[in-house]
Amino acid sequence: MNNTIRRACALLAMGAASGAMAQSSVTVYGLLDTGLAHMTNTNAAGDAVTKMPSLTGSFPSRLGFRGAEDLGDGLQAIFTLESGLAMDTGAMGQGNRLFGRQASVGLKGAFGTVSLGRQINMTYVALTKTDVLGPNLFSINSIDPYLPNARSDNAIGYLGNFNDVVLGATYSTGRDGSAAGGPSATNCPGEVPGNAKACRQVTGLIGYETKPFGVNASYDIMYGNAGAANGLTSSDNSDRRVTVNGYVMAGAGKLAGGVIERTTRAVAGVTRSDLYYFGGSYPVAPQATLDVQVARRDVKHSDADATMLVARLSYYLSRRTAVYGSVGHMKNSGLSAIALDAGGTVGVGRTQNGVMAGLRHTF
Repeated sequence: MNNTIRRACALLAMGAASGAMAQSSVTVYGLLDTGLAHMTNTNAAGDAVTKMPSLTGSFPSRLGFRGAEDLGDGLQAIFTLESGLAMDTGAMGQGNRLFGRQASVGLKGAFGTVSLGRQINMTYVALTKTDVLGPNLFSINSIDPYLPNARSDNAIGYLGNFNDVVLGATYSTGRDGSAAGGPSATNCPGEVPGNAKACRQVTGLIGYETKPFGVNASYDIMYGNAGAANGLTSSDNSDRRVTVNGYVMAGAGKLAGGVIERTTRAVAGVTRSDLYYFGGSYPVAPQATLDVQVARRDVKHSDADATMLVARLSYYLSRRTAVYGSVGHMKNSGLSAIALDAGGTVGVGRTQNGVMAGLRHTF
């Protein structure tokens, strides 16, 4: 694998050198984020644990390459290659993929951006301005692990902004080619002769977004196939999410929230739920920002509900480096067993509390 990484970096370096003569640019960027978390009630016995998280801190760690070439008349060729990192072990994320966060190439112009490859889809885009915590270790992503992993393999995507009206869509012929484990690997590569519906995924977005306020709505439906995870073992099985989201600026602060309606038609039957979230973000000092969020998952015809409350304080040592601390509370009801920390564990029906502190650096 080390040889693979070296070859990829060498190819990118050669591309950057030759592209300089063709009005092109390549940017190397990254984010490193890790810390320590202490969680209560991690099992049926009520035991606590202190650990360094694997999936995320305040943001998931990554290494990326982004490039653009000016083709004239306002048209650009663009690409993104982005790899996820587990800071606790140095392993690759997203099902052990080299560029599991993004691997796409496209064209960008006045018409918007058209891209092909593995890319974020419209469910991911819809939440970027309204989820004030983002992919924090304690967040709505613990309740629905798909949200920070809303990416599609084998996809063609479109995103455009026309006088603050945002339009977007993705179409995937095989939504997820990885079976290596973890929340983003669901073993549904698709592209099956005679069954075009197998592992297909379609997402869409429409919104009106300005600096003072914005609203949007998204639609996301994914189909299964034999061997796929989460009970979607047939192309007749599906998992659908519809979101409505909004934000408003209140002076220097932001208030934002939304609802995510989910319907899963799997082998075990039909499950419906609503996830409500609302939060605020405010700069309490020139170098410090406080984010607070409350969320609730309501499973229809079941008492397996959960309520979450999280607060995070970030202190910026510079534009690139910050220290942060988070406290969180997850109340599970009935047979619910949603861990407060993404990728963690909790005893069935138990309430879980957690604290986390960490360091983040971008480059």
